[in-house]
Amino acid sequence: MQTYDVIVVGVGGMGSAAVYHLAKRGQRVLGLEQYDIPHQQGSSHGISRIIRLAYYEHPSYVPLLHRAYELWWALERTVQERLLHVTGAMNIGTETSEVFAGALKSVQEHNLTHEILEAEAVRRRFPGYGLQAPLMALYEPQAGLLAAERCIVAHVTAALQHGAEIHGRETVEGWETSDAGVQVRTNRGIYQAERLVLTAGAWTHRLLAPYHGVLQPERQVLIWMQPRVPSAFHMDAFPVFILDVEEGHFYGLPIYGIPGFKIGRFHHLEQLVDDPATMDRGFHPEDEALLRELVRRYFPDGEGPILSTATCMFTNSPDGHFVIDVHPEDPRVVFAGGFSGHGFKFCPVIGEILADLAEGDATRHDISLFSAARLAPSAVEK
Repeated sequence: MQTYDVIVVGVGGMGSAAVYHLAKRGQRVLGLEQYDIPHQQGSSHGISRIIRLAYYEHPSYVPLLHRAYELWWALERTVQERLLHVTGAMNIGTETSEVFAGALKSVQEHNLTHEILEAEAVRRRFPGYGLQAPLMALYEPQAGLLAAERCIVAHVTAALQHGAEIHGRETVEGWETSDAGVQVRTNRGIYQAERLVLTAGAWTHRLLAPYHGVLQPERQVLIWMQPRVPSAFHMDAFPVFILDVEEGHFYGLPIYGIPGFKIGRFHHLEQLVDDPATMDRGFHPEDEALLRELVRRYFPDGEGPILSTATCMFTNSPDGHFVIDVHPEDPRVVFAGGFSGHGFKFCPVIGEILADLAEGDATRHDISLFSAARLAPSAVEK
């Protein structure tokens, strides 16, 4: 039986970062991924992800974001590849909306650089936006996008350079603890370690059964649309955005990586997923209708033919906040999940936190908001 210091299950955005930070610290680490690295079956694909500091979800995320920026830049230097592109971000809504008011609270509490723009000023400065009053925007110049799949490749590449062992196409079938440590069974073998880190995304409930129905996977659809005025949707002209309007919460990114500007609706059609392996990954007329109508109303120069689509998953916690904790019955097991559609930007700092916890240390980061105990007394029983 092969033995390691730490086994990490799931080598997507979070798992790849955890493997890297553990390997960099000299741990003998094994990463296990049931699909390819990277792959299109989970929550970390789709070319790009937003990174922003004016965090409307809760001001407590901002210190973690400062650290995430530092770690992304450090990873760029390590792999000699640009991963984070600064475009600025627009946090759009009415003055009392969740997105605008929450972003304003964060920038005020943490003294972040920002501007408040009325709808007319937004249209003049960024012609791709077709906003009308009473909508307004909080503009943060330091925000941008991450090359999501390349970020995973970068973390894995750097981890391998530090001696990590990573297996793709190997499915975990179960795990158990004993006085000897943690044993993980896969479709290819059995492995032993002192510690176990679970970063399995939508498959969490299969490894921690009480998470079924607590951390709920959900179908999410994205489109890349051909703009009528392409120049208005380039990275230097079109900031990433979060849009809070009567139709829901939407997000979008400029043209990057593949043709077309990217747009999606948080929680899309609110379709829950029971089995991630059999989720509907098709693209249907109702998917297009929802997103096209939004583009037509708020980004009229962006509406054109669809160039690409992608289907992925959110894994939602009941309150929309992350879950990062140690197993209450065994501190040798650490887990992270419930990133609720806004976690990717945090990958490197969460990897750092998971490495701290896996080494049996308290992390210097404040993760009290992410305690599993808030969900249910038995939330993390095996």
